[in-house]
Amino acid sequence: MSVTHVVFDVGGVLVNEARMWRGWAEVVGLDEAHFLAALRDGIARGLGIGGTVRELAPGIDIAAHRARLAALEIPGEDDLYPDVRPALASLRAAGLRIGIAGNQPRGVAEALAALDLGADFIATSNDWGVSKPDPRFFARVAESCGAEPRRIAYVGDRLDNDVAPARAAGMRPVLIPRGLWGHLGGRGDITKLTELPQWLAS
Repeated sequence: MSVTHVVFDVGGVLVNEARMWRGWAEVVGLDEAHFLAALRDGIARGLGIGGTVRELAPGIDIAAHRARLAALEIPGEDDLYPDVRPALASLRAAGLRIGIAGNQPRGVAEALAALDLGADFIATSNDWGVSKPDPRFFARVAESCGAEPRRIAYVGDRLDNDVAPARAAGMRPVLIPRGLWGHLGGRGDITKLTELPQWLAS
């Protein structure tokens, strides 16, 4: 196996962000299903999350509501996808080093560290001062791994933020199409994290 390090994005990969989306659905006055449908449509139209929320609730003070809902962005055990712990355990048993690095706000790295997932490093855009898809983010990933990019697999749920920039950095991207952006990625490389060891060995 040429890959020695596997680095994971956070939201939509390790962490199910449903709790946060429920909070925002309440803000704009929609039930969760209709809010998620609106978000997916807005993302597909290039509005992004902020643009979609503004379209749903014109004049909304997004910064104020985000501050009020900040606690919903901090992951706990119940927010982890059920395949996370068994997948990471199998990767460690296979001798692979594990990293976690994603676009996340203040407090998320500390919360993930408290979950004791067995990662060799945990970092966020808030820590590094640079966000995906900036190439400097992936340079920091390689630096944190202490490995050549070709030895690193980066697991993400987005083509634009994860797959394309990881490939451009010389890494081996792995797409898992779940979470809010899952519908945009088409057929993924894996559907569950527990498929990673076999996929990496292929």
